[in-house]
Amino acid sequence: MESYPAVEDHGLIGDLQTAALVAKDGTLDWFCAPRFDSPSIFGGLLDRRRGGYFEVAPDGVDYTSKQLYLPGTPILITRFLSADGVGELVDFMPVAGDRATDHHRLVRMLRVVRGTMRFRVDCRPRFNYGRDRHEQEVHPDGTVFRSPGLSLTVNIVRYGDQLHGENESRRSEDGVCVVATLQEGEAGGVVLETQSPEPPRPYSPGEVRELLEQTRDFWRRWIGRSCYTGRWREMVERSAMTLKLMTYAPTGALIAAPTAGLPEQVGGERNWDYRYTWIRDASFSVHALLSLGFTDEAWQYEHWVEDRIRDAEAGGVPLQVMYRVDGSPDITEEVLDHLEGYRGSAPVRIGNGAAKQLQLDIYGEVLNSLHLADDRGLQGSHDGWQHLVRTMDWLCAHWDQPDDGIWETRAGRQDFTYGRLMSWVALDRAVRLANRHGRPGDVGRWAATRNRVYEQVMARGYHPGRRAFVQHYGSDVLDAALLAMPSLGFVAPTDPMWQSTLRAIDADLVSDSLVYRYDPGATIDGLSGGESTFTMCTFWYVQALAESGRLDDAQLTFEKMLTYSSQLGLYSEEIAPTGEQAGNFPQAFSHLSLISTASNLDRLLDAGR
Repeated sequence: MESYPAVEDHGLIGDLQTAALVAKDGTLDWFCAPRFDSPSIFGGLLDRRRGGYFEVAPDGVDYTSKQLYLPGTPILITRFLSADGVGELVDFMPVAGDRATDHHRLVRMLRVVRGTMRFRVDCRPRFNYGRDRHEQEVHPDGTVFRSPGLSLTVNIVRYGDQLHGENESRRSEDGVCVVATLQEGEAGGVVLETQSPEPPRPYSPGEVRELLEQTRDFWRRWIGRSCYTGRWREMVERSAMTLKLMTYAPTGALIAAPTAGLPEQVGGERNWDYRYTWIRDASFSVHALLSLGFTDEAWQYEHWVEDRIRDAEAGGVPLQVMYRVDGSPDITEEVLDHLEGYRGSAPVRIGNGAAKQLQLDIYGEVLNSLHLADDRGLQGSHDGWQHLVRTMDWLCAHWDQPDDGIWETRAGRQDFTYGRLMSWVALDRAVRLANRHGRPGDVGRWAATRNRVYEQVMARGYHPGRRAFVQHYGSDVLDAALLAMPSLGFVAPTDPMWQSTLRAIDADLVSDSLVYRYDPGATIDGLSGGESTFTMCTFWYVQALAESGRLDDAQLTFEKMLTYSSQLGLYSEEIAPTGEQAGNFPQAFSHLSLISTASNLDRLLDAGR
């Protein structure tokens, strides 16, 4: 592993409890176990020398490579093409189930489909982000790497004596490397296992084929439940599978991304750990999943959010911005000084200090998701409503204060307009739910507070000079988060105040259809350097255009946006000016907004024509 592959040159595989990234050159350079938010075993994505990797690639020959998913699945196929032969590497993780476990399997199958190819298989784990030393046990049918907290077993898949030529096997203290030649029709492979209670054993081709078929059938059954039949169906379904891959099955928690430390700008300091569940993301997921007919997953996310509301109330603290996948609020940020970072982008952070920020918008996202679920017949429990009542009473007393905002800036709190907007949404949806079902609560107080929030936003959130709603009171800086205003029902898409806001965003934040969250040079966000365009905001922009009657502009912008996806249909958090993906990858926000925007735009296009 000599250099860093592009962020978008990776495929994602997973087992619904953790995930791995495989680069287009066949290198597995990110894998954490036993959970998404556990320390890495392979972390070469953040330091190619110290992070660890598992490379499978042609040896001593010029080649090109391409990746694709087996249709209807997240089973990844990497193809190596040279003048002498064509090889295929298949990577997948058998589904781990809905009970938390330390035992996970990752299968790597290699075969030659034409000609002859010589391959190098180089496995070098580095436990605990490369901080823990490990011992290596050599067995006849594989190898075991043991660190103080975890073991990794490499089991060989026995296809008979299919190795030819001058084959080599080299072992060192920190890894093992095998160089072997395969001819047309021949195959080899390994099954990686974490915390296996048994010594390495040979896997038969039949066992591996059964694991692949079981994994394939699970995913095809799951995506077959989608009711989406509109435009861009392939991209929508790939996004849905990506979101499912980032869901921790034992609790239903959706992580923001499976990676940590990938920079928003190469060489910059905006490098965050996204392997946690944001209340906001979980809430947005309800709308996206319901639009596809995945009511079970939406219901599970709702239960997870209700549990967090209950825990926060029991502890006498506000709802936290994010949690670990098991619901724990303990997320301490630290810097891994020994890692150089992706392409030298330091510091590498794990944990996330934004967990303790006050972000008032999350209450609006929670209540909006509950209201959307209720529209589909997913009505909450009596116990959940009681906790919700007390949460709304808390919001009535605390909405009118500065907060840290949706973008988690680190320059101090402000009176962010988006936080006020979502406080209005929370109170409005609570009033609607109470009236719809005759539920008890101080509805009069909620409605009166909602009206005060509305009047304040209209009086202080709109800048007459800019003729636009702005990022925070007293500022003239624009904020793409406010693109959600019409879809949330706060302002009509035809309102002159909104139309002028949209034109201002067109002029200041949109660059050839791509949208920046805000201008870091025009406001102090507590961080150095700049950032790239934000993928979720671009999809929100499409929806705002469509709702404002600019359907042709909306469709063209959406189609342009699809060209920025990776070869596999994946999106990171941001898109750089060069068109490269930037930030953690893949990003739930991006895929959630793609699904919601595609669904809404498809509906509006049909209605408009």
